[in-house]
Amino acid sequence: MSRAALVFLLCCALPASLGSGALAADEPALRVLVLDNAPPMSFRDESGQLTGFSVEIARAVCSEMRVNCAFDVVTQSALLPTLSQGKADIAAVGLLETPERRTRMLFAKPYYRSMSLWLARSGVSPGQAGVKVAVVGGSAQEAYGRKQGWEMHPVATHGELGAPLVSGEAQAVLVPMITGISLQKNEAFRQLDLATTVLQAPELGGDASFGISPYRPELQKEINAALDRIKRNGTYDRINSRFLPFRVS
Repeated sequence: MSRAALVFLLCCALPASLGSGALAADEPALRVLVLDNAPPMSFRDESGQLTGFSVEIARAVCSEMRVNCAFDVVTQSALLPTLSQGKADIAAVGLLETPERRTRMLFAKPYYRSMSLWLARSGVSPGQAGVKVAVVGGSAQEAYGRKQGWEMHPVATHGELGAPLVSGEAQAVLVPMITGISLQKNEAFRQLDLATTVLQAPELGGDASFGISPYRPELQKEINAALDRIKRNGTYDRINSRFLPFRVS
């Protein structure tokens, strides 16, 4: 067999989709950081498998890039140091580009737009004395609140944000819009009858992107191209419809 024919056969033998991690054993895997208690963006289903809008977008991107991606769960507060130290390659989380983050990681092109919601009882306003605000530790919302001098009540995951308000430990919560919608599905949280305010600060809204390790700058172009392809071929829209009640692109 000629060398050209052998190369052709080897290329054609590669699987078209590798999002579930099916590369040859000697192929290096990209380490992808995800959250596991941030529905509907990233969570575990009834069988314990990671899924959600951000997780499935990451799987689709890995498939388009034809790479084997290994998913590792971290908390929001551990995400930035893990990525910036080169201990992971990609953070498959919707990250706003804050000044601090720009100095410690690279960003892929946006895959949706976000805004932040203030949820509190009527009459409880941002910055009001004696108001403790629940946020996810390590989030842009926590950074903003601390910059304002607010009293914060950080929790480890998005799924834990409702508990401090239900128990009375916090009087308000500052969250990404999609997390706020998810919280309203909890009956105990919904019965609090909270008023919703969109906070317009630049640090709290805008384009949300995957983070990329500063040690892997070549991934930026590859991820961006893969995101473009999944939007063109309909994969992005199918994932959007599966997890979210509205279009976010």
